[in-house]
Amino acid sequence: MKGVSMDQVTVAGVDCGTNSIRLLIARVDRQGLHPVAPRLMRVIRLGEGVDRNHRFSDQALERAFEACRLFARQLQEHPVDGLRFVATSATRDADNRESFEEGVRSILGVTPEVISGSQEASLSFLGAVSVLEQRGSDDMPPAPYLVVDLGGGSTELVLGGDGSDLPVDQVKASYSMNIGSVRMTERHLLDDPPTQEQIDQALEDVDGWIDRAFDQVPVAGVGSLIGVSGTVTTMSALALGCKVYDRHAVDGRSIPVDAARRVDDQVLNMSRQERRELKAIHPGRVDVIGGGALIWSRLLERLGRASPSALASGTYVASEHGLLDGLVLDYGRTLLRE
Repeated sequence: MKGVSMDQVTVAGVDCGTNSIRLLIARVDRQGLHPVAPRLMRVIRLGEGVDRNHRFSDQALERAFEACRLFARQLQEHPVDGLRFVATSATRDADNRESFEEGVRSILGVTPEVISGSQEASLSFLGAVSVLEQRGSDDMPPAPYLVVDLGGGSTELVLGGDGSDLPVDQVKASYSMNIGSVRMTERHLLDDPPTQEQIDQALEDVDGWIDRAFDQVPVAGVGSLIGVSGTVTTMSALALGCKVYDRHAVDGRSIPVDAARRVDDQVLNMSRQERRELKAIHPGRVDVIGGGALIWSRLLERLGRASPSALASGTYVASEHGLLDGLVLDYGRTLLRE
């Protein structure tokens, strides 16, 4: 650990989800966060089988530990004032999460923080809107904001930034749905490609969760929809016609809803081999991206009916900044206050 400055700190954050694990090392000051090393992401499928067995498999744990060893080498090259490691949906549900926690602690020297769905939602919202704060007032999408973080194991809806005197990252309401790309695939989309009966069962499952979410999150009157996570950005890249994934082409872009729903439906009904031919899809997402596409398409449809103002422009904002940015920014601010 290096010495802490009075006006800035260099911190690292690890976001360990159901499908992927990510590392961000950044300097945090009063203006926000500033990456000091390339972001790292590995698809580890930690949540493989957890929805059914409520346990991490030995293979999934080893994939996670191998990624942690890679992160450890990156951290040796970029010393930090602190490291925060958060784990989300799959780890919340795994009975043997102690094995995961012990392995991470032995490699990185930090105990994973298993955060709740509401904590995950707040951090995702903070990360998503932190980038908006850097825009000029003429370039700000209309408030309030609904941030959707569609992960492998859970999907968070977070409403905030109501345009009043409250901070732009102030959360008003949130709800964590126990659905994600991995869960939907393992629960329902078992054939390759999935059958219409399996798709209908998955949609019924998703609709039940959306009903509960809309009871808790007042989406009527939302000004802008912001979508974060690998599923949303991948489908957004396809909607834009990207032949390979380009985060700079996607991040912050307004994505036409009609184009997004069209490619969502196409990808959902593809075989895995057909998806492999789409180079904008990360190889580690090929087998589960259909489940994520189904959730995203249904959310866009339901939001269009429940909150016409959210999609009044016919677009949503795709963002590369979510939970990982939020946890780094929140941790850095905490250290600065202390």
